[in-house]
Amino acid sequence: MRPAHALAGIACLAIAAIAYAQSTPVAAPDNAPVQAAPLDEKPATWGDAKAGQAKAGVCAACHGMDGNAMQQNAPRIAGMPERYIAEQLELFKTGQRTSGLAGVMMPFASLLSAQDMRDVGAWYAEQKAGAGVADDTVIAEGPNKGMKFYQVGQRLFRDGDASRGIPACMACHGPAGAGNPGPPYPALHGQDATYVARRLEEYRAGTTTYKNPAHFQLMAMVSKPLTDEEIQSLASYVQGLHAR
Repeated sequence: MRPAHALAGIACLAIAAIAYAQSTPVAAPDNAPVQAAPLDEKPATWGDAKAGQAKAGVCAACHGMDGNAMQQNAPRIAGMPERYIAEQLELFKTGQRTSGLAGVMMPFASLLSAQDMRDVGAWYAEQKAGAGVADDTVIAEGPNKGMKFYQVGQRLFRDGDASRGIPACMACHGPAGAGNPGPPYPALHGQDATYVARRLEEYRAGTTTYKNPAHFQLMAMVSKPLTDEEIQSLASYVQGLHAR
């Protein structure tokens, strides 16, 4: 992990731990009656956004009060589909997702039940994602010379590249990058460019520890032909993407 990311992760963990401690009731005395927990967790139903708001309090340290993260490398999760957030929390909890700020996420995700994850997901799904700014610097050299930097990514997002077997990103993530709550595919609009680029690089590397890697493998196949410039441009484009 890079020093800057490590420091950011430690800061997030410390702030969130304080928030969590302040919202947690005092522990029962040591001589309190022991209550056995059920061996099988109750299956989750669709999330309750109101309940999720209370449970998401500790998330604000890194992701912002409404899911519009201000810290670099912490993803913007406002407007994400409920099922996507719940799925990612489960991956953190079970140690299947290990990159980026996973070391910060795992302790908090491990405290959540399946229903908690759906509730948190429901809360963030109702929040409105903000947007950043796309880089419109003109490319000075190379195969994309003369194009504005974000336009390389815009072309891939809208049209893909059939000659290299790259489908349009919007086919799964929607024309405005709002994602798809069914499969579930994440929202991309307004996402931090640094975060997007890192995730695309991870997909391009093609290595995963997911027990069910179907979605990862789909993205790995799409990302494999991408150049560094295309990844950076795609990241810039979606950072500035928003619904009109």
